[in-house]
Amino acid sequence: MALRSICRGLRRNYFRTYVNGSYSQLHSHATSFGFKEVREDEKSRLVGNVFTSVASSYDLMNDLMSGGLHRLWKERLVGKLNPFPGMNHLDVAGGTGDVAFRITDYINNVPRRATRDVQDDNLLEETKIYVCDINPNMLKMGKEKAKERGLGENKSLIWVEGDAEALEFPDDSMDGYTIAFGIRNVTHIEKALSEAYRVLKRGGRFLCLELSHVEVPIFKDLYDYYSFSVIPALGELVAGDRESYQYLVESIRRFPPQEKFARMISDAGFQKVEYENLVGGVVAIHSALKL
Repeated sequence: MALRSICRGLRRNYFRTYVNGSYSQLHSHATSFGFKEVREDEKSRLVGNVFTSVASSYDLMNDLMSGGLHRLWKERLVGKLNPFPGMNHLDVAGGTGDVAFRITDYINNVPRRATRDVQDDNLLEETKIYVCDINPNMLKMGKEKAKERGLGENKSLIWVEGDAEALEFPDDSMDGYTIAFGIRNVTHIEKALSEAYRVLKRGGRFLCLELSHVEVPIFKDLYDYYSFSVIPALGELVAGDRESYQYLVESIRRFPPQEKFARMISDAGFQKVEYENLVGGVVAIHSALKL
């Protein structure tokens, strides 16, 4: 009961600040930055500042915040994608390369390749995995990791600085599209989804891994306490940046619940829309097809 009271108090204080503060200035060109309302033209800059600040400690903080579970979640995401040799794939907000490296490993997996022929080897050379991120600092971290993994000269990995809401790729050009822990940071989720639909080929798969909403009451209280009390403090201790991780937990709470986000994916034109909750809804993997 004491924990529940503390968690409710934390939520109440944060939302009171949100409602009595910036929310009163909400106008037709406002959007959310955590619990704050900011002008649409400001959000990209503010989010950019966050990821510039956390880039050097991003992987370490992911391990600490999730207890390493983010690695299993990304493996699950790639397993659902079922990558294949010769595919054109776009990984958005993927600057550190975590998802792209897993896709590369999946395609080049030795046991899977044992039954492949020369044609498959030719297809491997045609494989293109585009890692797209709006933040050059995140891309820099990804390229450095690629070199450490011996993938620095891998021609299948292509690093692109770009905006999820205005992708510079042709229509119907991608076999797959993934975005992990990124879509909640865009200014217009609908535009990002529309762009994902546009660049995918017919039959192409959309997959989104995102921190989401926990509904089990006791677990929700524990999760709220951890989110608002532990994560910002951890960010200050490890990364020297409390504010960026305060934004992180606030942005999760502002992100649409699983059912609503699934409807948004459907509204973008996708079919066979479904989602899988992991760890009680702490994260969810949304999947859909362009048919």
